[in-house]
Amino acid sequence: KMEYKDLIRKKIGRIADRLLTVLFSICILIIVFISFQVTTFTTFHIPSDSMYPALQAGDNVLVNKWIMGTRIFNIWDALEDKEVKIHRLPGVGKIKRNDVLVFNFPYPAKKDSLAMDVMLYYVKRCIALPGDTLEIRNGFYRIRGTGEELGNMAAQRRISALTENDSRGVVMESFPWSKRLGWTIKEFGPLPVPAKGQVVSLDSISILFYQHIIRYEQKKELSLRDKLIYLGDSLIREYRFKENYYFVSGDNMENSRDSRYWGLLPESYIVGKATRIWKSKDPADGHIRWDRVFKKIE
Repeated sequence: KMEYKDLIRKKIGRIADRLLTVLFSICILIIVFISFQVTTFTTFHIPSDSMYPALQAGDNVLVNKWIMGTRIFNIWDALEDKEVKIHRLPGVGKIKRNDVLVFNFPYPAKKDSLAMDVMLYYVKRCIALPGDTLEIRNGFYRIRGTGEELGNMAAQRRISALTENDSRGVVMESFPWSKRLGWTIKEFGPLPVPAKGQVVSLDSISILFYQHIIRYEQKKELSLRDKLIYLGDSLIREYRFKENYYFVSGDNMENSRDSRYWGLLPESYIVGKATRIWKSKDPADGHIRWDRVFKKIE
């Protein structure tokens, strides 16, 4: 009887050892998967058609974090709507014009500064890089000093055909929402897109472009009094930017809430570059769209 009990105990011990080994292996795989998601690639679901035809509702995209470097920040502070300090690990490349970016939306409706909504992500195409000067002429994007085609040219042709009397429901007025400037999504700019360390002169016009991002960088009140600019109680005539900024656009320009309407995107809010569609389901019937699976995003 003792030998039989010893045999049972040994079998139970071996089974327990195997279970512990399996559980340990599963834990290691979970840790590796989470680490991979945090530092290398992550995935996002596309809920709308604002990037049509490059991306469609129901697509799931892979986002490369290596290019710019992974962001490090306190997720709990972000979830509690506290001030978040964002750091970034070294990247292996640079964002280029026409890259498709995933980012946290930076402009909450009830604030006159930027704030990161960690639960709200947008996907748009990069049109202008830090240091670029952007214009929109007759609906077409232009970067001074380059002849590069930017964004969805077919959509820009459709915007070009819109008139004041026939805008087909498209909101024509644009950032910075000033009657004095009169900018629209057909005639816009020139808008210098700030680069880190760049100095700009401030006046009653330029302050309209940069007031939100200066408040975001300085965490101080910015005001215009008698055509003079005050940061807190200090009079300022120029400003040196602490961060890089970008101008982004949806490919479906008639139905896209992008930089034409809300302004400039800070680099620290960018998650990474969307590179491939790894899965795609038709929202109408749930069927897999096999022609889109592992399709490169261009």
